[in-house]
Amino acid sequence: MPTMLDAVVIGSGPNGLTAAVELARRGMSVEVFEARDTIGGGARTEELTLPGFRHDPCSAVHPLAIGSPAFRAMPLERHGLEWLHPDLPMAHPFPDGTAAVLAHSVGETAMSFGPRDAGTYRRLIAPFTGKWDTMAHDFLRTQWLGLPQDPLTYARFGLVAMQPVTLLNRRFQDEKARGLLAGLAAHAIAPLRGLGTSGLALMFALAAHANGWPVPRGGSQAISDALAGLLRAHGGTVHTDFEVKRLDDLPPARAYVFDTSPTALARIAGLGNAYRDVVYGPSVFKVDYALSGPVPWTAKEAHHAGTVHIGPTHGEISAALDAAVDGRDPSVPFLITAQPSLIDPTRAPEGKHTFWAYGHVPNGWEGDATDVIERQIERFAPGFRDLILARAVAGPPQLAARNANYVGGDTATGSAAGLRLLIRPKLTRVPYETAHPAVFLCSQATPPGPGVHGMSGHHAARAVWRRLRAGAR
Repeated sequence: MPTMLDAVVIGSGPNGLTAAVELARRGMSVEVFEARDTIGGGARTEELTLPGFRHDPCSAVHPLAIGSPAFRAMPLERHGLEWLHPDLPMAHPFPDGTAAVLAHSVGETAMSFGPRDAGTYRRLIAPFTGKWDTMAHDFLRTQWLGLPQDPLTYARFGLVAMQPVTLLNRRFQDEKARGLLAGLAAHAIAPLRGLGTSGLALMFALAAHANGWPVPRGGSQAISDALAGLLRAHGGTVHTDFEVKRLDDLPPARAYVFDTSPTALARIAGLGNAYRDVVYGPSVFKVDYALSGPVPWTAKEAHHAGTVHIGPTHGEISAALDAAVDGRDPSVPFLITAQPSLIDPTRAPEGKHTFWAYGHVPNGWEGDATDVIERQIERFAPGFRDLILARAVAGPPQLAARNANYVGGDTATGSAAGLRLLIRPKLTRVPYETAHPAVFLCSQATPPGPGVHGMSGHHAARAVWRRLRAGAR
């Protein structure tokens, strides 16, 4: 008879690998099964354009990873993970050649907004400065499981965080602060008028002030490889090129932990319509570029930033997101761009650069947004197109083909609109558990949601551990 494993993990994204590591570190026998020929899920690195140009097909910049309580508890640096920090975490340029910036320093960030809004930003951020560790513990989780470590800060932040960013922005008088905060909130790929969008914007800002917005040397694959290395060090095993279609495809185990979409879990585990009400959100249209030189930004600050948001105003950003949510073609997209080769020479041949940009489009959209994306970049970097050596484009169908978790190209594995950032994938006390006592969900479809932070895997591993320990008793 085959040996009974303690846990089998389906999917090798950061959450699946985190869950596997945490269970293996507790002395459990763990094996991971990945459908593709490489591990990583949304944290991979590939030569998408030309030889020597290493691109991140999905996530590229990692403000939540470096500050993740789960990752901080692991010696990932011993397995090759090295963080590289740009001079500026993020720049938000405007057509006149100026820019607002999200800097390591609260003061530098505030001053970039102009004198009328600098004090407002300082007062907004001051109660939470220096408290990242407790705030990450308290907010990167299911909010109703356990008491917060810092109840006073939790309550104070919660009162601001629950607001739509459209309401928060009424505190500011000028467009630089409003545009920058709107851009931060737009990472949720949900309307800016939605509840909780202020919380997302402020968490990204606080992450920059506490730990920066770094990139891993060599690409996002380094995060996945470090997690896999740590798993193997604790006796775990990773299998690739193994597509799981039903539980019977897997070895017998006491627990099956899915780093997949909820609908894939239901199909594989035979749970029928358990997640029939899950709503998948808008997608993105992403272009990876091989460039002959650095992007020729008109704003000097953008030349030193790892990430550049191209909006520029709250109104334009809101309109771009609304179009994607409402199913309309993009016309003037809001772009999130990254330029990792500025600080990581391993990403491109000497003198050349990689560049990454995406705009928002409707779920399942089959159009081509390359031209509107490049016209938007040219507004802030005239001559950009002259530097393009090659490009790799991926709309919703291509994103879904690369990663089955991205249903319809939804890179968040479930809508984050309204309360769906908190209540995911459905309203339940322990979202990591399912109707099947041996089946668990650990993907970013569960709280705290999208991002490379491993916290969904961390909380799922705790749920598995509690269930198996109770069964043993």
